Amino acid sequence: MSTLPAETGPEDANNQSFWMPGNYHRTVKRTEDAFQACNDIVTCFQERARVERQYAQQLSEWSTKWKPLVDASPLYGSLLRAWQCFLFSADRLSSLHSSICRALVSEEGDRIRTWQKDTFHKKIFGGFKESQDFETGFSRAQKPWGKRLKKLEKARTAFHKACRKEHMAGEREAHAQGNPDIAIEKQRKIQEETELAHQETEKVRARYEKVLEEVTRYAPRYMEEMESIFDQSQEEERKRISFLKQAFLSIHRHLDVTNNDSIKAVYNELHNTLMSISEQEDLRWWKNTHGPGMPTDWPQYQEWTPDKKHKKGKKEVEQKAVMMERSVMIGGVRVRALYDYVGQETDELSFKAGEEFRKIEDEDDQGWCRGMMDGGKEGLYPANYVEVV
Repeated sequence: MSTLPAETGPEDANNQSFWMPGNYHRTVKRTEDAFQACNDIVTCFQERARVERQYAQQLSEWSTKWKPLVDASPLYGSLLRAWQCFLFSADRLSSLHSSICRALVSEEGDRIRTWQKDTFHKKIFGGFKESQDFETGFSRAQKPWGKRLKKLEKARTAFHKACRKEHMAGEREAHAQGNPDIAIEKQRKIQEETELAHQETEKVRARYEKVLEEVTRYAPRYMEEMESIFDQSQEEERKRISFLKQAFLSIHRHLDVTNNDSIKAVYNELHNTLMSISEQEDLRWWKNTHGPGMPTDWPQYQEWTPDKKHKKGKKEVEQKAVMMERSVMIGGVRVRALYDYVGQETDELSFKAGEEFRKIEDEDDQGWCRGMMDGGKEGLYPANYVEVV
């Protein structure tokens, strides 16, 4: 239990001590303040959730806007893939910030609302049961103390009044002594009044000291009862602080993207893609696609042979189709295009990056393979433009 507080004049209107009558209301009001704080916390992080959602939308819109422009850019090879990776990373970050938005609203907001509903019990006519219980407890403990303080104040006022009366009588007596203008009988009467004032002062002083002693004896019991209610209030407040601490930590875990494994994976992948930019690879691609590495039918001496004209029968056409199908099914290897390619000659294939078809002949000395598209079209293509599926 705390030590007895220093006596403070009850007439001091600015006295904010907890022990003074009515000053416990600030402690009781903590319940309503905590309830309102929960509402403010939920509203605050709902607004943050909207920020996360807007950021996710802006990332997605930015990526969607630039994808066709990047795909059609003059960059190529590993440099193009690096630029495209920025857009792919933005899509993944957009999904992540959308999930943060959902977590702040549906997880944290609902958790605080549920705890708030279970912790604060509203009364029919307003207020909360918890604050009502504390108000009743403090009021019951303070009621007898308040009565004693009023009694003490009354005794103190009477004592000070008597002291003031005695002091004035003493001043009159001092003024009358040795004054030839005041009769002896008058001076004797003034002395009697001074003596009576002194006796009254001593009587009132005794009563004041007795009341003060009663108040002093009751103070420990009053303090014990007040502290008992206050400790209960403190325990409820401790629970509220503990819960809100955990709620803030949980919100922090959602917002702290520096420790998010998904974020790390996005930027690690982006970093690895950027580091994989290869001058040699890109220059080799350009050489084989638009430079000296392109296949060319160099002029050769050709004997003239007369054209053989004969009509192909239906049976011969069917046999050729079966042989082509059998060749593709038995000897073909499924491949996927790494880059776009537009055939320069009629016997070359054209395809887009990501498109799949079959390789039906191995690479020749000049780096060309023969393939067949799913539609049955055959042709040549650069071997380094594809990878085996």
